[in-house]
Amino acid sequence: MKPAARVKNPTMLSTEAAGECDNDNDSYCLSWRLAVEANNVKAWRTVPARCEMHVERYMTGGQFEQDVELVVDEMLRYMDGIMIAGDGMDAWVLDVDDTCISNVAYYKERRFGCDPFEGEGFRAWARKAECPAIPGVLRLYKRLIESGFKVILITGRDKETLGHVTILNLHDQGFSGYQQLTMRTPAYKGQSAAAYKSNVRRQIVEGGYRIWGNVGDQWTDLLGEYVGGRTFKIPNPMYCVS
Repeated sequence: MKPAARVKNPTMLSTEAAGECDNDNDSYCLSWRLAVEANNVKAWRTVPARCEMHVERYMTGGQFEQDVELVVDEMLRYMDGIMIAGDGMDAWVLDVDDTCISNVAYYKERRFGCDPFEGEGFRAWARKAECPAIPGVLRLYKRLIESGFKVILITGRDKETLGHVTILNLHDQGFSGYQQLTMRTPAYKGQSAAAYKSNVRRQIVEGGYRIWGNVGDQWTDLLGEYVGGRTFKIPNPMYCVS
């Protein structure tokens, strides 16, 4: 007489299938995030819905901060090898949003980028002036100031509506003593992010500054003209500015 066939517990089968599904999903999201950071996926509008939990874990679970610290350490090694001229014209350019200060609290309400960007909602958040500093970049910022570099901040924020609160937010979070802060004005209306930032950097260079480093969370912060000696990207899988 043949022994009865052994059948796995249906609950166990369901749990194993769910685990395999989770692993497959996380593998996809890791690949998607790598492609985004490498700028192989361009002009994407929203985070894939299946990656919401992946992006949330990345941004709030400690890996984002660890990745930023690694990039900052590389920036500091590069910075330490620069012999500044001492004429006050050696500069670094930094982006503001999600480079110096974080908007994770806002994007949490947007399902970490799965929901489309909503301009008025973001402006309402920014007016609170409660964006926290990104610790690794604040560490870089202080070292740059202490070492004699001029730090120049460039942001796509509108100067008329967000100028005052942005300055307050930056200063409250420790970003004081910068050389200048450039924000969008009507003169830059209609320009893409890359064109706008290229034009501002051109003015910086034409003013006699030497841009040694250029730091941002978007590729549009780092591409174009007058990008400086080296560019460094802060990871950001929540949104894409094209």
